[in-house]
Amino acid sequence: MPGEPLIVGLDIGSSTVRIAVGQRIAAGGETELQIVGVSEVPASGISKGIISSIEDATAAISSCIEKTERVLGVPLERGWVGIGGSHILTEESRGVIAVGKPDGEIREEDVERAIEAARTVATPLNYEILHVIPKSFTVDGQAGIKDPVGMTGVRLEVDSQIIQGLSSQIKNLTKCIYRTGLDIEDLVLSILATSEAVTSARQKELGVAVLNFGASTMSYAVFEEGDLLSVGIIPIGSDHITSDIAIGLRTSIDVAERVKIEHGTALAKDITKKEEIALEDLGGESEVVSRKYVADIIQARVEEIFERFDRELKKIGRSGLLPSGVIFTGGGAKLPGLVELAKEKLRLPASLGYPGGVSSILDKVNDLSFAAAVGLVLWGAELERGRSNKLGRSRIFALHKLGNLSGGIKKFIKSLIP
Repeated sequence: MPGEPLIVGLDIGSSTVRIAVGQRIAAGGETELQIVGVSEVPASGISKGIISSIEDATAAISSCIEKTERVLGVPLERGWVGIGGSHILTEESRGVIAVGKPDGEIREEDVERAIEAARTVATPLNYEILHVIPKSFTVDGQAGIKDPVGMTGVRLEVDSQIIQGLSSQIKNLTKCIYRTGLDIEDLVLSILATSEAVTSARQKELGVAVLNFGASTMSYAVFEEGDLLSVGIIPIGSDHITSDIAIGLRTSIDVAERVKIEHGTALAKDITKKEEIALEDLGGESEVVSRKYVADIIQARVEEIFERFDRELKKIGRSGLLPSGVIFTGGGAKLPGLVELAKEKLRLPASLGYPGGVSSILDKVNDLSFAAAVGLVLWGAELERGRSNKLGRSRIFALHKLGNLSGGIKKFIKSLIP
């Protein structure tokens, strides 16, 4: 495939491995980022974002890579890899430095040193720093500064969000990928990449939350004034809904999954007591069950997820206070009634987040499930180009020029190359 280099986004979920491939293509005198290939295969050897079997996970990732290569007709050499799971930790950190230039003018080098000082936070045993994300700067006691370069001062401080991952899980993930022959450009927290695909700069400025509804977890990121306020993972996903249905109906997981997909809704009030589901039509026993009963089961679990997320919002003082609301992505977000229930329980605007910032003729690109993979392509495209805001993305990329968000982890990854 001639032209610009391919940008590969690899999203490794608990139920599915997905790849999106982007390329800059000339259009109308300019270049635009197009998604030229997507693939997905069932995942194995992965649970709650954690590698549980090196052999099985490697086979699943390899299968997805090979499937993509057959579609494109060229080999994939390297990619931007999403990482998530229950092992991810976040904490606040402050870096403080003295401005180096005699005239007190703050340079990019000063900002880099401040961010590096924030990186020296005491990392828990067996953890590695994935990202150091600057939130705001303080110059000589004046807080709330977004970009201090060019200002004059003696003391520069930066408040940062430190995102860390368990070393053993990072090693296991990278080992699986290297065994497939794919090089790793960098590891990126999946929910951050997803957020780049489904939000605008204005939404991040006003206040927005992105929730990725996966199979075994719900990851989230909250933004305001262009900054990342909070990021985390709730260890409940769509598979838990399936399990609840299986227990409630005393049927198999496979039948419960079909019940959820074909008849499920998160809004029980929309279903009448007369509506019924014939399990025999879905591969189950010759039994008829109430669809409202199934909806009650689903709604109870979804409400639990929302209650836990709202508790996280209360911790940062944003419960019911995000003007741009919540945006849902991921396969679990396809559940009917999810958005309506979120508006009711979270007291916020709610919508589904479809990937933007790219063009494509492929239908899969507009699938909620591919938001993370497309987001990784956007992330890679922005950083590889070395300029910020061309795609209308967030301040994260503008600050990346000043301080590498994940430079430490890149060195760590390189040390693992066999």
